Amino acid sequence: MSEPLQYTTAFRELNAIAAEIEEGEIPVDELIEKVKRSVALIRICKEILVATEANVTDALKDLL
Repeated sequence: MSEPLQYTTAFRELNAIAAEIEEGEIPVDELIEKVKRSVALIRICKEILVATEANVTDALKDLL
């Protein structure tokens, strides 16, 4: 099984897909796959951000 994507890797891939779409470089036949991959990458990024926020909040509780 492969390792989960790191936030930076997922975000870079998402930006690359967005750039391809903006430039019109993606054939229509491939567009749906790129959109599906983008949705998956957004989910990964969101999960990482939510977990990070929870960890930071938990760490800061000790300071109060």
